[in-house]
Amino acid sequence: MSLFKARDWWSTILGEKEEFDQGCLCVADVDNSGSGQDKVIVGSYKGYLRIFNPHPVKPGDEVQPEDLLLEVQLREPILQVEVGKFVSGTEGLHLAVLHCRKLCVYAVSGTQGNVEHGNQYQIKLMYEHNLQRTACNMTYGPFGGVKGRDLICIQSMDGMLMLFEQESYAFGRFLPGFLLPGPLAYSSRTDSFITVSSCQQVESYKYQVLAFATDADERQDTEQQKLSSGKRLTVDWVLNIGEQALDICVVSFNQGVSSVFVLGERNFFCLKDNGQIRFMKKLDYSPSCFIPYCSVREGTINTLIANHSKMLNVYQDITLKWATQLPCIPVSVKVANFQDLKGVIVTLSDDGHLQCSYLGTDPSLFQAPKVDSREINYEEMNAEMKELQKIIREATKTQDILPESEKQRDVTVTAEVSPDLDEESQAIDSEIKAGAVPSVTVKVTIQSRVTAQKPSLAVCVQAPLAVTCDQFVFEDLEPDSSETVVLSVFLKENCSPSELEGTCMVSYNIPTELNPEGIPRVAQCNFSLPLKLICFPAQPSKAANHKLTIDTNKPPISFVTIFPDFVDPSEGDQANALGFQFLAGSKTTLLASKTSQRYRIQSDQLEDLWLVTKELIHRLEEHFKKQNCKDFACTFSGSIPLQEYFELIDRHFELRLNAEKYQELLSERAVQFRAIERRLLTRFKDKTPAPLQHLDTLLEGTFREVIALADAAEENQANMFQAFAKLKSATHLVIMLISLWQKLSTDQVAILEATFLPLAEDTQELGWEEIVDAAVSYLLRTCLSKSSKEQALTLSSQLSMPKDTSRLKKNITLFCDRLAKGGRLSLSADLATQQAAAMPGGCATIPESDLEERTIIPGSTAMFASHGQTTKQKSKP
Repeated sequence: MSLFKARDWWSTILGEKEEFDQGCLCVADVDNSGSGQDKVIVGSYKGYLRIFNPHPVKPGDEVQPEDLLLEVQLREPILQVEVGKFVSGTEGLHLAVLHCRKLCVYAVSGTQGNVEHGNQYQIKLMYEHNLQRTACNMTYGPFGGVKGRDLICIQSMDGMLMLFEQESYAFGRFLPGFLLPGPLAYSSRTDSFITVSSCQQVESYKYQVLAFATDADERQDTEQQKLSSGKRLTVDWVLNIGEQALDICVVSFNQGVSSVFVLGERNFFCLKDNGQIRFMKKLDYSPSCFIPYCSVREGTINTLIANHSKMLNVYQDITLKWATQLPCIPVSVKVANFQDLKGVIVTLSDDGHLQCSYLGTDPSLFQAPKVDSREINYEEMNAEMKELQKIIREATKTQDILPESEKQRDVTVTAEVSPDLDEESQAIDSEIKAGAVPSVTVKVTIQSRVTAQKPSLAVCVQAPLAVTCDQFVFEDLEPDSSETVVLSVFLKENCSPSELEGTCMVSYNIPTELNPEGIPRVAQCNFSLPLKLICFPAQPSKAANHKLTIDTNKPPISFVTIFPDFVDPSEGDQANALGFQFLAGSKTTLLASKTSQRYRIQSDQLEDLWLVTKELIHRLEEHFKKQNCKDFACTFSGSIPLQEYFELIDRHFELRLNAEKYQELLSERAVQFRAIERRLLTRFKDKTPAPLQHLDTLLEGTFREVIALADAAEENQANMFQAFAKLKSATHLVIMLISLWQKLSTDQVAILEATFLPLAEDTQELGWEEIVDAAVSYLLRTCLSKSSKEQALTLSSQLSMPKDTSRLKKNITLFCDRLAKGGRLSLSADLATQQAAAMPGGCATIPESDLEERTIIPGSTAMFASHGQTTKQKSKP
């Protein structure tokens, strides 16, 4: 138990899921009982008005029902409640309730009861004002020096001060230079209103200046105010505090001194009547609310300031006198006098925790026990220390930094892909125009071994693939229970995907004794989609623009065996040629050699080679794995199709440049459109309008240009998405060919994929070209460096869109050349240094001019030319 803790004198929870704010709390003798005992008035954003008369309760006891004098539900949310002399003809206190579009004044009265239920309280509507503008807050006081009554000033959300002389509306004035409403207070000593503007300035306006200023029937600009009749609304004094204000309070505990207190976001200010700073306090916390009250020491003022750390600080001017812990974060704090106790602190939180507390300390009843005086046996301590160290060493050897995965997980998720396509396609809004778009069913099962709270399933596939439903939310799973959902995957957009894989991810909470709400956990699984989802069998084609040859160390396998879903068994001898027609691409042909151990893949589009080649290698590996053949290997000895790959890079980069141009043109046309609109509005507002001078025609033409540019930019965005999908497929193909060519390990292939496929989606701010260029440059200067001088070169720390792709293409070509000369991929600095020293001396730097003109690199058997121009070249000695 903390010593400095607010002693709970009375507390309650208001309603269920209600919201409260700064103006929702008020303390006053609202029923005019004359006993000097305050009542607590609370209004909520749900429209509930409650009045309490707290009485002390014993610790552990609940609040008595008779403490709630009145509870009424009004029709509109309550923004602020205040108590004052608001009714003419009487000086009794009445309750003013501010709604968004209404101000209501009620009389609260009690009738003495004759039975055990006690007194009965009720409210009576005295009058109300319907507001033409949405209200923000209000203040009250004897405006203009009136005696025996209080007037009300309401600040609207658009900066209008609406003043009411009790039952009648007086006038309204707009604050100059207004942007957002701030706190509002009234100083009776100077007869002025004080607020904090959006310019972070404390501003004071005299009531007399407001009364004689120009009437505010509608908002007027500064130039129009100069020309109109009446006086301009001018500020009395201004003080720049440099931050937004949370609240303003004006106090005057004696006739000689009046102070203006302003609570900022990081500072606490005390000002004189003329705006001069009396003192200020820099706060090292984030305050939530405050209230000044009279001090026991003459010439000083005490202030209560609550913060978001649930602390209530008591200051005497700028000196911290007391700090106490609160059970919640208050949004409003007041000081009240009750019958049994004076100076009670009343706090209200945003979720309705109303508490009356006082400052005090709890005496500590703990007494430290006497320590047994005995001699220390150092030999036993050393033996115990050695035993503990032994246990610690064994524990650190068997356990890793990260906890080992559980043998049996709490929640498991599995995905089962149907072997056959759906008989009736489930494709929704597909952009594919050619015939019916097939779909395949995926069955996802979630099994829970323990209680899983709030489980939700997300199914993700890479665009242009899509699912019929990607989000599922379940009820809490009981132990040893399961949930199953069925969905379908189909090709939605008009391009081929680069991957036929998906992911299922389940997020859930596991409750514990210390955390009943649960600890968040995640379970996931991957699934593979069939190739026939995006293509169908077709007649093989003999001619093609792009051809690849994959060598194996085993005799060729009939396509009837490895592609039974694409080959008709009745074809027999024709099973050495197979055609694949992509739904959103070209035709790809797969050929098996009858005399050699080779397979050829050919197509008119480079990117369409990727999925067929990947499927071929995967099915060959699975076939020989079933036959327990462990020495099966695929190799690639042809030329890497870099020139065709560079064409896809140039196409993607060209569309990125077009997107920038469209964005600039749209910005220019939008500026032009707004300028024409301003001209037209000025003409229409003028009392003697001049001719339009074809401004309407120009506006219509500019509007059509904006629409046309937006359509063109949207079309370019779609083309860029398709170009990036093709680029990813071609990149996957190049990575696979390089790995087969150089026989790279799994770790080296992972480095290749991280280098050339850093992005799942391409954006205009961070594009594929600049990231890949930076990654390839890093590898060229580390593990593939020719000398220590290249390792010493520093890379640019800022990524920006390049002007062209020439540098990227040079670096990729040089990257392949370094691999051909014996370089190996590694992220270890020591290994990179050793490889740089072990690289052959013939690995010379290639001039940049040569990279543009020459496609065959001397000194290597690797060729980087297009297939139509490939010629074998011997290595130089």
